[in-house]
Amino acid sequence: MSGFDLQLQGLRALVTGGTKGTGAAVVQGLHNAGARVMATARSAPAQGIEGVAYVAADLSTAQGVAQVAQAVLQRWGGIDIVVHVLGGSSAPGGGFAALSDEVWQQELDQNLLPAVRLDRALLPSMLEQGSGVVVHISSIQRLLPLPESTTAYAAAKAALSTYSKALSKEVTPQGVRVVRVSPGWIETEASVAFAERLAEQAGTDYEGGKRIIMQSLGGIPLGRPARPQEVADLVCFLASPRAASISGSEHLIDGGTVPTV
Repeated sequence: MSGFDLQLQGLRALVTGGTKGTGAAVVQGLHNAGARVMATARSAPAQGIEGVAYVAADLSTAQGVAQVAQAVLQRWGGIDIVVHVLGGSSAPGGGFAALSDEVWQQELDQNLLPAVRLDRALLPSMLEQGSGVVVHISSIQRLLPLPESTTAYAAAKAALSTYSKALSKEVTPQGVRVVRVSPGWIETEASVAFAERLAEQAGTDYEGGKRIIMQSLGGIPLGRPARPQEVADLVCFLASPRAASISGSEHLIDGGTVPTV
């Protein structure tokens, strides 16, 4: 966003899932805009961004969340922006019958509870200073679940969106904004690998694999997936003082995939 000052200079920002894909793009965007950034993932990157602090922790556990919250508060004494990018699915295909209690719990542990726990640990410092922004990365899957493979993931993201809305109603009057960003298909490293696997199975090339994914979503009117940088630009704007009157809302970035108003 060159030429458009986001007024993020010096603000303290935490990004979960911040070493790959969309998370890494958000970290880069906030850093470029002058924010002080801490990123978390299960392992620190071999080559991180100079000036960004990395904390290796497993946020699917309560202990991992406590470790990150402690690192933030020890380093900065508070926080201005929290972006919850962490998420994903390891559920098997095969519909509802393939989803054991263990799989359901894993999806909640990855897509809902890290945000719930981290917000609970860090929001008191935001409320004390009377300002802050929390961005929850949801998914259009909460509106368009795919029964073959994403039922549990979609349900966990729907729970995240509902939690986020309730949280915004509680804390916005006290100066803390809470917003949601719901991407469609994003062309990350993981999704490229997925498209390549589908292409190989179908005997086609990468572009053919992309078409298979787009068809499974009912089509993407834009004709392509979103790029991580595009999602990051939206997140950085919403997290910035430029978006000071935006709270409690969900922002789709899906190329028009969701076919309803």
